[in-house]
Amino acid sequence: MAEIETIVVTGWTDLMDVLYRDSWNPGLRRFRSPYVFRGNADARNDLSTSLMRALRGFSDPHRLEGHLLRNFRKYAHMDAQLGSSIWNWLALAQHHGVQTRLLDWSFSPLVAAHFVTDNLSAYDVDGVIWCINLREANQRLPGPLRDLARREGVDVFTGEMLDQVADSLEKLRQLSADDFVLFLEPPSLDKRIVSQFALFALMSNPATGFDEWLNKHSELARKVVIPAGLKWEVRDKLDQSGVNERMLYPGLDGLGRWLSRYYRARPPE
Repeated sequence: MAEIETIVVTGWTDLMDVLYRDSWNPGLRRFRSPYVFRGNADARNDLSTSLMRALRGFSDPHRLEGHLLRNFRKYAHMDAQLGSSIWNWLALAQHHGVQTRLLDWSFSPLVAAHFVTDNLSAYDVDGVIWCINLREANQRLPGPLRDLARREGVDVFTGEMLDQVADSLEKLRQLSADDFVLFLEPPSLDKRIVSQFALFALMSNPATGFDEWLNKHSELARKVVIPAGLKWEVRDKLDQSGVNERMLYPGLDGLGRWLSRYYRARPPE
């Protein structure tokens, strides 16, 4: 089994070249990358979902997930009107901190780079940006989902689209005996979702780790490692490019987070 390609970048220019590699689409004659991105401040961290972390020591993942989602929908109705699609409710739950099988990703490599460098206390460890070829990943989907994506001419599913094939978590799992991953684009729940160019990876089986699936399909991914010594350069250039907490967390909370970080002095070497 081939290993996932790992690239250790040496500077800002090298990082941009790697992140935007293969972005030319000859059919469109535009630079439209087939990749989606996820940044982590610590390259040693895995790709566990919040639900998987909650499941440790719990014997029935499907039952726990059902309890969480059912109660979230019950108590959230006063503040959210999302219709009946389970997928939109799942996205809303993830967005507000409920443990789910979803994993956050972004269409933007710069947004991913922000999440590698926003935590100044993690500047002593290497960070990582995961890059997944979305179009190629879709070729591993069950037939009904591949057909739906082809009919709609999309790479990412909405909740309403998924309802055409599977309107429940159990029906999704029944589409294939093998575990699979699809990418879900949430509705514009708030300005934060829009600003972060967000989408979610969704495992058909909540007990299967994304790492486990990805190791079987290593040709779809690359890991871009940002060494600890490079984080200050990346952070400063992201700030100058306007990719910061003010942009990604619209409102006073984002402003406060940006000011608290931006005016911190760089410690001596």
